Amino acid sequence: MEQFLRIGVIASTHGIKGEVKVYPTTDSPQRFCEVKDVILKTKKGDIETEIKGVRFFKNLAIVQFACFTNPEDAKKYIGTDIMIHRKDAQPLEEGEYYIADLIGCSVIDD
Repeated sequence: MEQFLRIGVIASTHGIKGEVKVYPTTDSPQRFCEVKDVILKTKKGDIETEIKGVRFFKNLAIVQFACFTNPEDAKKYIGTDIMIHRKDAQPLEEGEYYIADLIGCSVIDD
């Protein structure tokens, strides 16, 4: 089982305050309003940060992270996965699974 679950990917910068446009990879983009602490999975290591603000535009979330204060800081992280701890994930109903838990499983069809 994965320790972290991906809820989005940084698509681009937005504005002059270090906000980023995020493509949500979760069933509920409102998730960005519900979680506070996230992990940015970078090639150089994980960055734990806080979500300071969220708003929505079309199919994207515009997110302000505590670790970005200007567009130059944020630009380096385009393409970065945004993860949450499994303990912060939404509870599942019976018969539901996180996609991360299904990757690598065998499928048997009758």
